[in-house]
Amino acid sequence: MPHLYILTGASRGLGLALAQQLLSPSHHLLCIARSIKADLAAQAKACGCTCEQWTQDLADAPAAAERLRAWLRTFDPAACASATLINNAGVISRIGALEDSDDADVSNALRVGLEAPMLLTSAFLDATRHWTAPRKVLNVSSGLGRRAMAGSAAYCAAKAGMDHFTRSVALEQAALPHGARIVSLAPGVIDTDMQVQLRGSDPAGFPDRGRFVQLQVQGQLSTPDDAARRLLAYLARHDFGVSPVADVRDA
Repeated sequence: MPHLYILTGASRGLGLALAQQLLSPSHHLLCIARSIKADLAAQAKACGCTCEQWTQDLADAPAAAERLRAWLRTFDPAACASATLINNAGVISRIGALEDSDDADVSNALRVGLEAPMLLTSAFLDATRHWTAPRKVLNVSSGLGRRAMAGSAAYCAAKAGMDHFTRSVALEQAALPHGARIVSLAPGVIDTDMQVQLRGSDPAGFPDRGRFVQLQVQGQLSTPDDAARRLLAYLARHDFGVSPVADVRDA
């Protein structure tokens, strides 16, 4: 029986690295992103993995959630060894003070970074509520959800909200006979496009810019591949879900 994985933000950076490492003949992988990766489809075919790719704007979270709910209901629960949702997608709004921000930009960051993970988690848990196979939700959070940073209020708020909704859902699922296990996991500092954006920001609106420049200079950034390996290793741990909010650096 296949292990079912649903992954958002799979077209680049950490998400693409996660998708590539999840390719296996024993996996059925659904990737949700703004674009389809032809290379990923070719890699999946070469290794015998069933891999579907959806182009989906997660800023329209209700549509994405309903699409996922309908798709999951096409599966025979007895035909899946497990089901896992990985909410990885996120965007960072323009760096700077909140009063200087663009309303649509902030709204988009909160929709993709918080509303979409909440609604996709709801759809996943609803459509699989009668499954007896193990179910997991991995929310890719950030240390910035636990430590405020000037110039990035929307991103910090989205990740803090992700952490706290994870805590609430963990309590709900713990009361069920076959409840899902859920964790909001910070992956450490990764050398992605977001880091490039942070390092290129105006120090006047982003006082922490120098710290991110030094992280790169000192070689303290992990690669997307390394970060993906650590996240998937945490996902496979026997105690996954014991701590609903965690950090791979503390594992």
